[in-house]
Amino acid sequence: MSTVRVGLVQLCSCDHPAENLITLERMIREAHAGGAAFILTPEVSNIITSDRDHQSTVLSIEADDPTLKRLRVVAEELSIWLLIGSLALKSGAADGRFVNRCFLISPTGTIVAWYDKIHMFDVQLGNGEQYRESAQFQPGDRAVVADTDFGKIGMTICYDLRFPHLHRTLAKLGASIITAPTAFTVPTGQAHWEVLLRARAIETGSFILAPAQCGTHQGDTTKNRKTYGHSIIIDPWGRVLAQAENTPCVTFADLDLSLPQEVRAKIPALTHDREFKQPDDHQQ
Repeated sequence: MSTVRVGLVQLCSCDHPAENLITLERMIREAHAGGAAFILTPEVSNIITSDRDHQSTVLSIEADDPTLKRLRVVAEELSIWLLIGSLALKSGAADGRFVNRCFLISPTGTIVAWYDKIHMFDVQLGNGEQYRESAQFQPGDRAVVADTDFGKIGMTICYDLRFPHLHRTLAKLGASIITAPTAFTVPTGQAHWEVLLRARAIETGSFILAPAQCGTHQGDTTKNRKTYGHSIIIDPWGRVLAQAENTPCVTFADLDLSLPQEVRAKIPALTHDREFKQPDDHQQ
């Protein structure tokens, strides 16, 4: 396989998983109709809410989750590779926290790999917005690279994009495509979204595929939360192949699978690491 067409599903999820599943399936089918063999959805595709009581009521453990069950069937029916950017799921943890888990599904409907978001977005943005993901979700503790018939996939989620060493590790483990499903805030998106993702592509010589949540999210427990959208596909040289606006849509691009090897041969920075000492106290 020399090329693969990818389709990024951009959503405006609400706080009702059953409603979001209807939209997810419709847009995945739209992406398939557009020729995509690898389809990706955003972070927390099944629910956007900060209400833990509501999550405890409507979420499931992985084995029982209706969104995961249905999308595995859809992937098999359409014979597509599907990255469910992430689902919020019950973990069974004593402290009641959930997991933010990404799934890679094969064309047979098999879960090939899963990844729990490592880095938690705990910030005060200074304009009244604050986020404490670590109070809501258990962080993951392992990097994940998975095999497909069009190359190795390195899996990340949203805030992970601010940690270059994770992406470099994924590339050194053989990933030629790095996925970055997100629910990015508007202020940070306007300032940092494209430049950070292009940097990760350039540093690793990898394709970056970043499907995003977008727009103003509504629901019984989610009022007027806004996400940045602008789902983006970037090649290993840092070029933007396709980018969405801030409304629900599917964004397509055809990936030349020879490019990562070609770019890494021109700039072999992944092989040029050197050990170095920390500064002495008197030098700081």
